[in-house]
Amino acid sequence: MPNRRSFVKTVAAGVGFAASRSAVFAQAPQRNGPLRVELPDGVGLPSGWRQMRKLDAHSHVDADLHTAHADWQSTEDLIAAAEILGIDRLYCSRPITGGVMAEIDAVRTANDSVLAAMEKFPQRIAGYCFVQPGNGQAALDEIDRCLEAGMIGVKLYNQYKINTQTVFPVIEKCIELQVPILSHSAYLTDAESKAAQPRTSHAGDFCDVSARYPEAMFVLGHINGGGDWEWAIRTLRDCPNVYLDTSGSVQEYDTIGDCAEMLGHQRLLFATDLTMEGGVGKILSADLTPEAREAIFWRNFQNLLDRRKT
Repeated sequence: MPNRRSFVKTVAAGVGFAASRSAVFAQAPQRNGPLRVELPDGVGLPSGWRQMRKLDAHSHVDADLHTAHADWQSTEDLIAAAEILGIDRLYCSRPITGGVMAEIDAVRTANDSVLAAMEKFPQRIAGYCFVQPGNGQAALDEIDRCLEAGMIGVKLYNQYKINTQTVFPVIEKCIELQVPILSHSAYLTDAESKAAQPRTSHAGDFCDVSARYPEAMFVLGHINGGGDWEWAIRTLRDCPNVYLDTSGSVQEYDTIGDCAEMLGHQRLLFATDLTMEGGVGKILSADLTPEAREAIFWRNFQNLLDRRKT
């Protein structure tokens, strides 16, 4: 198909963020006061897009752990960016990246940094509890600790594929509490990447485990975050309890429209994974009805959060 993989120009041209990330960080000295920034709505975009409610279902605090996002200096910068983009709330984690089998003390330290951000910005930041399933009962106890402190779900990285037996007790715990499980994902196609990340889950792994646990709420992280996203959405057609978050640094047109057409917009959750301008821009530029756009921006994720047992 012509232009099937042409890069979307939403951020620079449509949304009007010509300065991109620099426009956000230029405001950092003013973050303790009112943000005085004038950004045009952009030709062809929905009017009042900044005022549209937005829940970012996949973000991070203490981004020093993420070398790809080294520009992010502080949680205050994250809040400043959200303010400019009209993002009401950010659902954050601090996973220990790579194939490291993190010990429980390191996991607790990572989660404590998220809890600290939640305490500092209670209206803007909520947390996912990162766990390393190989920690066994200690991982399950950490979920209890974090959720009792106000977190909303569980974050997995690539220590284990999501459909391996070691992860099952974590999934069962999430089913018991009725909270979502957000997991890192990618469909890696080259040998070097596969060798470097042998335990990274792809859409087929999610479908496999979703059949085993149809009552679970799985969130496949960053559909634009790595590899062949077209294969991923085709694979997910018959896995209705797997939701896709729309984040990822790959800005290809029209991922979101294709996802909505093939899977239904009810399964899409707005997210940025710190690619914030592009994360908002790809939803605004997609071929969606106003109702579908609103559902993706916040209603779908809120529906998952509302299932939690009290």
